[in-house]
Amino acid sequence: MILIFARPSMSDTAILTIQPIVAADQGQWRALWQQYLAIYQTELPDATYSETFRRILAGEADTCGCIAFSGACAVELVHYLHHQNFWNITPTCHLPDVFTAPEARGKGVARALIQAVFSASAKDGISDVYWLTNETNYADRILYDQVGVKTPFIVYERVQ
Repeated sequence: MILIFARPSMSDTAILTIQPIVAADQGQWRALWQQYLAIYQTELPDATYSETFRRILAGEADTCGCIAFSGACAVELVHYLHHQNFWNITPTCHLPDVFTAPEARGKGVARALIQAVFSASAKDGISDVYWLTNETNYADRILYDQVGVKTPFIVYERVQ
């Protein structure tokens, strides 16, 4: 899957290319993911970056990723997982990570990448796609309210 489109908020020469993450993307992918994790005041060991990238390339456990380029510069990444569920006989798609570089925000890049995940999932026969965000993530929630429906669910995690 490679999608190419002109961003409507930019000039006609501003082309965005969305493609699955490939080995050559590792440096730019890692830089984007580190920026994303910094928002959550999180750093990961090098082994986690390496293993996550390896899983994405191998498609292990239906682990997928796409990256968006403006020219040769990576400006957004998305990770997603296809998995079985107990409420339906078809798999569902979880979209845990969406990140747009600051210089590309507000230009339709996130919407395009989320739509790419919707399209890739539909191609695999998956119609259910879900994601979580921080309640205080107001800027991104404006987009999420346009492309999805907010549910009333509250997330709990195991206390360790």
